[in-house]
Amino acid sequence: MGSYYLIIGVIFIVSMIVQNRLKSKFAHYSQMRLQNGMSGKEIAEKMLRDYNINDVQVISVPGRLTDHYNPADKTVNLSEEVYMQRNAAAAAVAAHECGHAVQHAVGYSMLQLRSKMVPIVNVSSRLLQFVLMAGILVMASSGNKTLLTVGVVLFAVTTLFAFVTLPVEYDASNRALKWLESSGTLGRSEHDAAQDSLKWAARTYVVAALGSLAQLIYFASMLSGRRD
Repeated sequence: MGSYYLIIGVIFIVSMIVQNRLKSKFAHYSQMRLQNGMSGKEIAEKMLRDYNINDVQVISVPGRLTDHYNPADKTVNLSEEVYMQRNAAAAAVAAHECGHAVQHAVGYSMLQLRSKMVPIVNVSSRLLQFVLMAGILVMASSGNKTLLTVGVVLFAVTTLFAFVTLPVEYDASNRALKWLESSGTLGRSEHDAAQDSLKWAARTYVVAALGSLAQLIYFASMLSGRRD
């Protein structure tokens, strides 16, 4: 299992570096007050109006980094900070989440695929750890690879989901930045700050996807007897 722990260690370090950089960027851009004085809520509502999306509600949810778009009830959920604050970081997050609402409205295929995968991924995630560990023990004791194969398939589902998420997130950011620029909502320096914020946020998804792929390859290699 030495190789596995090495993989986990590298993933953890890279993830921490990206997360810390993201927090630093958002902390910095949270100090950049918008010239137009708009809050995250107001920016989100303006973007939705500009896209003629009238059936999506912008609401505040507790916690930090809890921002998300819920296609089931058509709500743009903004964390309390983003909802109320009037800075470049809040503008970036609010517009990004509205980017998902735009994707939903226009029937963006990757968002539709991601939404269809959610129930399957939820089941896979719940079973994954137990099935993988049990499969490794069974294979070690009896040589039977069936349970481990099931575990690898479950892991493959979660890995596929991570990679499907990438174009969804990048497309939402691109839609947000395009609107922020074309609508004149942000000044040049504010737009650059929003772009930088979303760039680092997207990198967290890239690290997660690559980390999941590395682990999948490791467990799949166990089935063929190559574990180191």
